[in-house]
Amino acid sequence: MENSSDLKIVKVWFDEENINIQTNEGTQKSHPLRWFDRLRNATPAEREIFEIGPGGDSIHWPDLDEDLSLEGFFTYNKDEIEKQKNEVSLVFSQFPTLNITRFAEKAKIHRSLLASYVSNQRKPGNKTKKKIEETLHQLGRELLEVKL
Repeated sequence: MENSSDLKIVKVWFDEENINIQTNEGTQKSHPLRWFDRLRNATPAEREIFEIGPGGDSIHWPDLDEDLSLEGFFTYNKDEIEKQKNEVSLVFSQFPTLNITRFAEKAKIHRSLLASYVSNQRKPGNKTKKKIEETLHQLGRELLEVKL
């Protein structure tokens, strides 16, 4: 990636198949929407409700619980990553109703760190995988106790 300390996202837009960004240096990058289930399944109006991070290095959709990083636009290739998915990413793709923000709070893991595991940008260590697994099991036990 270019001199990342100076590079910032200044514009975000969508076309029928992609999310696009433009940096303060005029560089444009895009990724296919098919890589991001929450953005792909969102309405055009929901996609337009986003915040560019204070350093210009990220995009956050609060209503969709989705985050993308500037660095990811230069380094992320889901087609390649799909070949090497980690266990946490697989679980969250099987259960898309899991809210990353709320789950991170429950597991006492920083939200952006959990998001990087879910998006398969980072791989969790054994201790973190165990913590996530225990939180999933706890959530399952709580759901089993629900009486309607």
